[in-house]
Parts: sequence; C-alpha cells; structure tokens
Amino acid sequence: MILADKIMNLRKKNGWSQEELAGMLGVSRQSVSKWESAQSMPDLNRILQMAELFGVSTDFLLKEEMEESGAVGPVRNEISTMPEDIAVRAVSMEEASTYLKLIGPVSDRIAAGVFLCIISPVALLILGTAAEEGLVRLTDNQAGGIGLAVLLLLIAGAVALFIINGMKTDPYDFLEKEPIETEYGVDGMVRERMGRYQDAHHLSVVLGVVLCILAVIPVTVFMSMEGSDFAGACSVGFLLLLVASGTFLLVRTGMRWEAMQKLLEEGDYTREHKEESTRNAPFVTIYWLSATGLYLLLSFLTGAWHRTWIVWPVAGVMFGVLVALLRIFRGRR
Repeated sequence: MILADKIMNLRKKNGWSQEELAGMLGVSRQSVSKWESAQSMPDLNRILQMAELFGVSTDFLLKEEMEESGAVGPVRNEISTMPEDIAVRAVSMEEASTYLKLIGPVSDRIAAGVFLCIISPVALLILGTAAEEGLVRLTDNQAGGIGLAVLLLLIAGAVALFIINGMKTDPYDFLEKEPIETEYGVDGMVRERMGRYQDAHHLSVVLGVVLCILAVIPVTVFMSMEGSDFAGACSVGFLLLLVASGTFLLVRTGMRWEAMQKLLEEGDYTREHKEESTRNAPFVTIYWLSATGLYLLLSFLTGAWHRTWIVWPVAGVMFGVLVALLRIFRGRR
C-alpha cells in the first residue's frame, strides 16, 4: 500500500473523521483529504506525529512493501466505541460511483412522493367547500367522494414511489449501518463531487426553508379578511402546495448530500452515529409511525388540514429531544 492508503486505513480503523485527525495534527481537513487522495505528501514532522498517533513505525508508513505486519503495536482506538472485531465492508470505486449515480433519480422520486402526500387533501378541501357554496354542480357527498378518491390515489402513488425506489437502494443500506472502508481514490472522488454540489445544496436548503415559512402567508391573509369559505379552502390549498414544494427541495437535496456523507462516514454517518442509530432503530420506527397516525387521525376527525400540519414540526423537535435524552440515559449506564 502507498502512504495515502495507509493514512486512510489507519484513520478509519481508529474511527476518526478527517476533521478529527486534522485537529490532532494541527492541520486543515483539506490537507488530510489531499494526503489520502495522493494529491500531496505530509512533511516529516506530520509523518512522525501520525506514527505516534496510530501506534505504528515510520518505516511502516513510508515503505510501500510493508503491510499491516509492519505495525509496531495495536492501533489505538481512543474515540470509536465500535467493537474492534466488527466486520468492515469494503467499497470499490465502481460501487461508490454506481450508488451516487443511482441516488440522483431516486432522490427526485422519493421527494415527489413526499410532495404528493402533502398535497393529497387539497382536492378534498376545495371540492367540498365549492359544493357547499354551490360553485360546482355536485352534492356534498359527490364532492367528498371525488376528493377522497383523489387523496387515496395520490397517497397510493406516493407509496408506490417509496417502495419501488426503496428497493433500488436496498443493496446500499449497509452504508448507513455498517463501518466501511473505501478503496483508493473513492474518498477524493466523493469530495470532488461534494465540492461541486455544495452551492446547489445550500441554495436548495435555503429555498426549501423559505417556502415552508412563506406558506403561512395565504392563511394569515385570509384570516385577517372576511372572505368566503371557498377562498379560505383555496388559501389552505396554496399553503399545502408551498409546504410541499419546500419539502420537495429539502428531501431531494438532503438525500443527495447524505449519500456522499455515507461514503465518507461523516456527519450523521460516522461509526459512532451508526452504532447509535442501530440501537435507536426500534424507537425511531415506533415514534414516526405514531406521529403519522396522530396526524391522520387529527386531520380526518377535525377536517382542519390547515392546522394539523403543525404535528410534523412539533414531532421533529420532540424527536431531537427524545434522542438526546436516550443518549444521556445510555451515557449514565
């Protein structure tokens, strides 16, 4: 192995991110990234520091013919809590490239499914109100039946998108659950793509959040005026459309960004986070199924779709609080 491979392998065996190793050596993360992608060489002082940090000899780092047997002692693991004997999955350049190519269209379709779920009650709201005010030649039951049929069709389409595209990414589920080790060149390739996509990612996040915030304006304006019930239903429909558009952007860019983080084992996909996510999996499933059930129950019982959407931001905040409490509880055991 060349020096670049050895630095990457030893860093990952210790469960350190590039940022963490850079902090220990007093250099930038970009410097570590360039070392691991063979774009530059560390100076002698840094090599001596790494030999001490990793618990290996300088000969092992510098001589290509020396493999793992050249280590002078076991690699120290001061940060990672993963068991030392846990299997590490190797990820080839071809596998990484195929995954990143796949995640583009998959993220579009998953985001479209979320969009359909959010706008699904719009037809029911508008048709029902229009029938009540005599704006369409439909009885209340007919309007409700058509609106409900549209809602169910949109939900069914969304579920189909989730299932079909979820099956396509099933072979790569290990990226968010198991520790991985990328082959030579993968790290540099992924970082290059991440750098090119960074501006678009930030723009999508900003636009998505802005659209969700602006979504309350139509309902706020209607409530300040004495308009018809039909105008109120239209304002709620516009609110849901804006929220759906903002969520589409957030889900789409989030999936693409996270795909690159998974390959780099950064962000929410470090080895420590993977271990924690595995332990939290049953809780997460039960929590979000309960939140979905509560949202649908409140929405159908009250018919106040323009208000019940608040369940989601509240559930998101509570989820973060509960996960933090779980982490504290486990830390005390």
